[in-house]
Parts: sequence; C-alpha cells; structure tokens
Amino acid sequence: MSFISTQDGTQIFYKDWGSGRPVVFSHGWPLDADAWDPQMLFLLQHGYRVIAHDRRGHGRSSQPAEGHEMNTFADDLAALLDKLDLKDATLVGHSTGGGEVTRYVGRHGTRRVAKVVLIGAVPPLMLKTAANPGGLPMEVFDGIRAGVTNNRSQFFKDLAIPFYGFNRPGAQVSQGTIDAFWQLGMLGGIKPEYDCIKAFSETDFTEDLKKFNVPTLFIHGDDDQIVPFADSAALASKLVRNATLKVYAGESHGICTTQADRVNADLLAFLED
Repeated sequence: MSFISTQDGTQIFYKDWGSGRPVVFSHGWPLDADAWDPQMLFLLQHGYRVIAHDRRGHGRSSQPAEGHEMNTFADDLAALLDKLDLKDATLVGHSTGGGEVTRYVGRHGTRRVAKVVLIGAVPPLMLKTAANPGGLPMEVFDGIRAGVTNNRSQFFKDLAIPFYGFNRPGAQVSQGTIDAFWQLGMLGGIKPEYDCIKAFSETDFTEDLKKFNVPTLFIHGDDDQIVPFADSAALASKLVRNATLKVYAGESHGICTTQADRVNADLLAFLED
C-alpha cells in the first residue's frame, strides 16, 4: 500500500492508478477513498490517472488525536499533490471532501489545479447562523455527535438510509450499499470522526470560494437530506467565477453511488470540455 507522511507524522494512505491527466478525489464523511470506486474505475478506463486518499483518521490512514479540521485536511491534500508532483489536476470532492478541496484552493491556490468538481459539497457553510439563516441548527450536529458517541455502528447503519435516499417512496433499497457505508465508516477512528463533525458543519468557506479561478462544476441532488441543496451548491455556485451547476432532480446525497453512471458521464464531459 502507498502512504505519504505529513508534517506531523500522520500516515495518509492513497491509491494512484493510471498515467493520463490526473483526477484527485476527496471523500465524504465518514467514508474513505473506496467510496470513489465507481468514478475511479470509469475514468481509469477512459485514460485518466485517478488518485484518492483516505483522510487522516479514516480508512487506512493513521488515527492521530489531533488535526481533524479543514486547514489540516487541506494541507494533507497539498502534501499529497506535492509528493506526486501533480500538474493540471482536476480536484473532485464529495460532501466533506468538497470542503477539503475548497479550503485547499483557499490556502494553496490553483498552481497544480486545472479544474474543480464539487459534488453534494458542504460549502459555503452548513451551520445556521445569523449570517446564514438557511443553515441547519446546531441541534442537528449535536445529534450526529451523540450518534457517533453512543452507538457508532448502529448510527452508521441508520444514517445510510437518508444518505442514499432509501427512505423515499419507490426507492430501490440496496442492502449491499448500506453494508458498504457501514463498513467504510467503521474503518475510521471514533475520535477523528467525532472531531470532523465540527469541521464539516462549522467551517465557513465563503472566502475560499471567492478565490476560485479555474472552471468549476457543482453537482447536487435537490432531495439531498444530508447537505440540503438550497443552502449549499445553490449559494456556493454563485460565489465562484466560471461555475457550472448541475442539479439532479429528486436525487440524494449519495449520488456518486446511486447515480454513478450519470455522475461519471458528467465528470467525463467536464474533463474533456
């Protein structure tokens, strides 16, 4: 397995397949790089180099007690891109990974970046505040913290249902998808996953989004029950110059899995535009 070592000694696992133009994936919470399997296999088969890492504390990466906030996540991503000396890369982030990618651009710029894709991403800010009245109240995130603390295993099994929209009328429920979500979630450390809740819910990415200067594609389901569309991509896409917004009507947060063929086609079209 391949790892890089960050400044604080954390070991970050990554996958690096192919030899074409690089596409780098940042996963959502509480998953790991394997959540990108449908996209990585598809783009690899279309001649791209595909790279994905497990965020610190998640998957096969080491589980330090500290550093589970967006600045460090972005710096870890920068360390990976620097180690591989990537140029003209497309960064793709889902959910929390979308926040990681956004903060990377805010902190490190686009010297190595040609394009950005944000899918069901958390920016600009998930938490309800006086300046962000459409956000989710703190009680929602306190409930997630309680779920992780009290019975993480059952919480992840329950969370998978709205994550993939399996609680909607007519939904095609996949037990395999639920099981995979649970497995990837349980591979992570409880302390990193707990701390990451604050990172994805309370980080304000407004100023980071204003620094974007490369073509950016937003993809979001308008029935996303985890990161509601109206207070995320609908706002974030207006802050980014040269942004394209694709809304998947009636679709969930987990569209990279449930709508993999559609996401893959949109990614490929954007990459080759």
